[in-house]
Amino acid sequence: MALKDILPGKLGFGAAPLGNMFRDIPEQEALATVNAAWEDGIRYFDTAPFYGAGLAEIRIGAALAGRNRSDYVLSTKVGRLILDEIEDVDARDLGEKGGVFRHGRPNRIVNDYSRDGTLRSIEDSLKRLATSHIDVVFVHDVAQDFYGDEWLSVFESARKGAFRTLDRLRDEGVIKAWGLGVNRVEPIELLLALEEPRPDGFLLAGRYTLLDHATALQRVMPVVAEHELAIVVGGPYSSGALVGGPNFEYAPAPPEILTKVARIKAIADRYRISMKAAGLQFALANPVVAAVIPGASRPGRIAEDRAALQEAIPADFWRELRSEGLVSPAAPLPSPD
Repeated sequence: MALKDILPGKLGFGAAPLGNMFRDIPEQEALATVNAAWEDGIRYFDTAPFYGAGLAEIRIGAALAGRNRSDYVLSTKVGRLILDEIEDVDARDLGEKGGVFRHGRPNRIVNDYSRDGTLRSIEDSLKRLATSHIDVVFVHDVAQDFYGDEWLSVFESARKGAFRTLDRLRDEGVIKAWGLGVNRVEPIELLLALEEPRPDGFLLAGRYTLLDHATALQRVMPVVAEHELAIVVGGPYSSGALVGGPNFEYAPAPPEILTKVARIKAIADRYRISMKAAGLQFALANPVVAAVIPGASRPGRIAEDRAALQEAIPADFWRELRSEGLVSPAAPLPSPD
């Protein structure tokens, strides 16, 4: 089933922060955040074993316990197994994301994109999430940001293992859909160039945002549209940089990004528009984008995201961003209702 036909609404919940991303989040705060999302009407929750070495999945499972399982959609990821043994968190090789989940569980993380690894990962996730089934499974991070020069061999391992396994599980009705969950466009291009297997959609984080969208527009959005598939946009605030945070791509924001943010914000302030509204509405204006899943670790963030989606933005704001070279000439822009 196509991913776009499964998702219940344009706004979902990205659970990466619940893995104690960048900070140690109290248990009650994490659960209250998921409850706030539920009360807001959000019914799509995305998580992964990698987020805090299983912590985000455990917290999502606890927060959704007692809810009717048919009332919400759950996606998680495969490619990494979380073991019972403990490891030195600071010694993990996480590519460009070293230290992001330093405050998560210290369980050993093992990369495994094989058939058996995929099946075991799903089984383990079902236990941590305390659920009967997972709706959507994404193959996690088969890209350069984690594997550098080895990424193509990792992709090939996933092609023979995870991709075929998930294709079969989808055809058997065990899961409803599968695809890639990545921070780079190249794996999506490569997968769609293959005759088989047949993914149902993608989660692309950080590559279709107000701050960074030119490459995706050129190389991924057209081919995804051609296959009549859809993309879920993760990280719509570019790790927080767009909304005044210090990080871009999970690391301290470089000067050119801070300058771009300041230029966009100056225009947004003049129109009295929030940066969150600009970020979410920009991503959703592309017809290929089925949903956005901003991460949240505090209950108050949910109301902010909902308000941002509903905020009225005049067409002149977008025209000015374009005339200033702050959005690509090819990017679809929101049109006021």
